[in-house]
Amino acid sequence: MNVQNYSLGQVGDYEIKQLKVFKTVVDCGGFSAAETSLNIGRSTISLHISNLEARLNLVLCKRGRGGFSLTEEGVIIYKMTENLLESLDAFRTTVNNLNASLTGKLRLALSDKVSLDPRSHFPELIQRFSTEAPEVLITTNVSSMSNIERMILNDEADIGFIPYHRKLDGLSYVHLYSDDCYLYCGKDHPLATMSVADQEVQADQFPATHAGLKPHEAVSEQISQMNLTAISYFYDSRLALILSGRYIGFLPKLYAEPYVTSGKIVAVAPEQRSYTLGVAVICKKTTQPNKPRELFLKVLRQTVEELMVAPY
Repeated sequence: MNVQNYSLGQVGDYEIKQLKVFKTVVDCGGFSAAETSLNIGRSTISLHISNLEARLNLVLCKRGRGGFSLTEEGVIIYKMTENLLESLDAFRTTVNNLNASLTGKLRLALSDKVSLDPRSHFPELIQRFSTEAPEVLITTNVSSMSNIERMILNDEADIGFIPYHRKLDGLSYVHLYSDDCYLYCGKDHPLATMSVADQEVQADQFPATHAGLKPHEAVSEQISQMNLTAISYFYDSRLALILSGRYIGFLPKLYAEPYVTSGKIVAVAPEQRSYTLGVAVICKKTTQPNKPRELFLKVLRQTVEELMVAPY
């Protein structure tokens, strides 16, 4: 297309809709893959992209037998679209937060098992928050600690619940509780029938599963000499590896207790092989107003009677 002497002019709602379709297509990696996310047919998606290209007087992507790919101009427009949509979301959030009534979204991100741990008071927090702010849309997402940190820092989530190994300068932390974590093996694992003394000596020889991220000092001391051959961040999948009888691994005591009681797993050298892992609520340090987030933190402090100082 000829871009000489071309002026885009005013950008309206229709162009923004087309840009959202374009971004979704790029994120999904093609027209067919974007059909489910957009809930529209491939021909309609193609029409939106063609109209957008005509409106911008640019070729944004290549599609055909060679697959879907962006042109150089398409890469630039995609990056600008990301910035534009983020700015629009920030504008919308700020306007909603300046209104007297609480509206908008509260985006929560949680690590696995935290929401149903009674020490997190999560159901009670949701009940109290929803009572005070019934018009706020709550969304939840389950992810790993590092991804939740990234989501909070990038304004993709407002509040996070994580078992944490570190403190980042851009985040605020409210410590909820601590988990005592012990090393476990399956009932049929060779370590299960050994004496505690033999377990301590031989544990490092057996394949072990771990969270796959840089831990704090107490955890590092425990796993530094272990035979770390499998990565499993989430507790359910880690437990499954332990139950296989092939791997050993650390689990929070409260999570492991039912499986210990039923005889399916066994603690390995519990006096020597353990560490403490803190669980906290995190949010971004920012001066940007966010009434739903501020209300949730207020409800948190009112609900949790004893907010302890973080152990690290």
